[in-house]
Amino acid sequence: MAFYDTPGLLYDSGVLYDSPPTPQLKGKRMAKVKLGADRLNPEELVALANTIKTAMTGNANFPTPNPTLAALGTLITTTTTKIAAYDSAKAAAETALADRDAAVVALRGGLAQEASYVENASGGDAVKIESAGMSVRAPSVPVGPVTQVLDLVLSQGDFDGTLDLVCQPVRGAKSYEIQVSPDPPGTWTPKMTASKSSATLEGLTSGAKLWVRVRAIGADNQPGPWSDPATKVVP
Repeated sequence: MAFYDTPGLLYDSGVLYDSPPTPQLKGKRMAKVKLGADRLNPEELVALANTIKTAMTGNANFPTPNPTLAALGTLITTTTTKIAAYDSAKAAAETALADRDAAVVALRGGLAQEASYVENASGGDAVKIESAGMSVRAPSVPVGPVTQVLDLVLSQGDFDGTLDLVCQPVRGAKSYEIQVSPDPPGTWTPKMTASKSSATLEGLTSGAKLWVRVRAIGADNQPGPWSDPATKVVP
């Protein structure tokens, strides 16, 4: 109820001194809309908008929608049109990409065939090859003897009785020979040959201290020097 001395109340405000107070709902929370539009892809967003537009058409609970349902329909139509345009452009781009890749493959094949012709017609003359706008391969240089394996490290394997091994790759190595020895080291026995500079040693005795050494095998089947041995207790 308003009184003559109510702060901010003017005599011509239209409020009567004996006007009943606005009723307040107690114990009831106002519900909030859960839209989630930001998490929807474009197609899902259009579907949601159509659902809402249909539900609000002729709905007496919402006589004056803002924006109007006509304006909302325009937004839906525009978005649908743009989605279709994007899908069409995307399909065209994928086709163009496939066409480009096919052309690149064909051009590479043509250049390889041309290079073969130039190589044969020039008789291997570097000057003549370069006169065709092509580069000349550097002559192959023998790698020479493989060097010592460095930085050999052992670590616990994924299962009991296994150790993981890794070392620095050796240039020119075609494989790596691995030997093991019980503690103290001295009696070395072949364990395995690995194709790369890492391997897993299996079938080891858990709790035993094991020593491991590795050497590289060159392309000419000549071995390099042994690495410094590494040691680890088998898990």
